[in-house]
Amino acid sequence: MSMVNLPGLKDMIDSISRERNLPKHAVQAALREALMKGYERDRRTQGLNSANFDEEYFDNFEIELDIEEEGFRILSTKSITEEVSNPDHQISLKEVQEVAAEAQLGDTVILDVTPDRKDFGRMAAIQTKQVLAQKLRAQQRKLIQEEFQDLEGTVLQARVLRFERQSAIVAVSSSFGQPEVEAELPKPEQLPNDNYRANATFKVYLKKVGSGSHRGPQLLVSRADAGLVVYLFDNEVPEIQDEIVRIVAVAREANPPSRYVGPRTKIAVDTLERDVDPVGACIGSRGSRIQVVVNELRGEKIDVISWSPDPATYIANALSPARVDAVYLVDPDVRQAHVLVAENQLSLAIGKEGQNVRLAARLTSWKIDIKDNASYDHEAESLKIAAIVEARQLEDLASDEELELEVEPDSLSPVATSDPDRVAADDQADVVETAVDPSVPETETDDW
Repeated sequence: MSMVNLPGLKDMIDSISRERNLPKHAVQAALREALMKGYERDRRTQGLNSANFDEEYFDNFEIELDIEEEGFRILSTKSITEEVSNPDHQISLKEVQEVAAEAQLGDTVILDVTPDRKDFGRMAAIQTKQVLAQKLRAQQRKLIQEEFQDLEGTVLQARVLRFERQSAIVAVSSSFGQPEVEAELPKPEQLPNDNYRANATFKVYLKKVGSGSHRGPQLLVSRADAGLVVYLFDNEVPEIQDEIVRIVAVAREANPPSRYVGPRTKIAVDTLERDVDPVGACIGSRGSRIQVVVNELRGEKIDVISWSPDPATYIANALSPARVDAVYLVDPDVRQAHVLVAENQLSLAIGKEGQNVRLAARLTSWKIDIKDNASYDHEAESLKIAAIVEARQLEDLASDEELELEVEPDSLSPVATSDPDRVAADDQADVVETAVDPSVPETETDDW
């Protein structure tokens, strides 16, 4: 059997395997595909039956690498026929029986169709080199996806490599002893207090593992995601690991809209054990546990508050460190509350540029209005809210009537009759079903 010699093939495969952190079988697979594309290019440039060269024309060809002899062969699987209409896919029965008398029509044979080295043109060699680079990148992306897809949503240790535009390119590893892989830390996912100098190390949250063929790092990591805070507390507080204390909700503003406001996080915790203080467990003795989290987040302010099934108590806790006098759930249907505080607590409850009340609203999923207790007019506010509720009910009633008019009389069933008691019961059921669970994680709302 003929063979195209490739001097240094074994050393080349070993070198590529080391440089690109790829197993040897993956490098060999990429090389076989590249050589196959080079052979296709060589055949097309010769112009032989070029009109019949469709995408599936070379499916019966394959590359056989000989690592020891440092070369490759091209093999073709052909069908045995009486008459040959395509010599690339068929071979005559007479020709085969000269070698194997037991051959029959319809059988297949594998033949060596390796061209001479001088016939393997320059353009085919260039095509092979280009395709090899593409296939190696594809193999790398495939292995990275297989290695990290189960780690999406976890925290990894990262090391800064360089900057590209405004993104920091960091090196991460799936586990100890595994080779490092490049990941992208975009500008919106960075912390304002971080110092991204070369070789700086910190923890990052793996947000996404890309599966496409786009250029650049395949992994997207974050320092601003709330999942990083959850991981740090889970790693630092044994009660959370033992499921004695649970994290109910997290609201984080890692990149505030103003440079005069620093990053801040509010975290709600709860426990089923009566003799366990969930807030104290997270803070630790003299703040030892929470200080570790704050140091990792480069001084970010963190408020740990106690979750409560009572919305009024939960909202009052969420506005910590402000002292709340009273909480009125003025419109539970749309989850709107009025919070009364003393005049000297107004600025503290609202926070710098509204950050405190904004995070409290996200944490509790309630629209919060901060009011001065001294100037709050209970009667006027009650009338105002009652008018809003009545207008909404009239609007809902009008929408229901329009919907009933659109339904043909013949299609009405006994269940759809306008029984006031039934309608009232249905409306009440709808309110219960659409109510937002306070334990739902952070939701985006800036109404406060």
